Amino acid sequence: MSQASEENRPPVVTPVRVVIGLCLVAPFIAMLWVGSYAKTDPAFIGLPFFYWYQMAWVLISTALTVLAYRLWQRDQRARREGGAK
Repeated sequence: MSQASEENRPPVVTPVRVVIGLCLVAPFIAMLWVGSYAKTDPAFIGLPFFYWYQMAWVLISTALTVLAYRLWQRDQRARREGGAK
């Protein structure tokens, strides 16, 4: 590969890819940090905090995964269009 083609390649670590990584890592950190949610109060519709917090993260994780996927698609499309020029 020539020096000129390597200089034209976009960087591998971009701000969008950092955001994608954070979206995918956040649920793991939230669930592994048990001390932050190992309590019963505040209760929500009769469920202790410990349970509804974990259930909320099921929905949050889904939303973050969808966001990461859409950002990844946009990033790949931009890289293909940028590489075709």
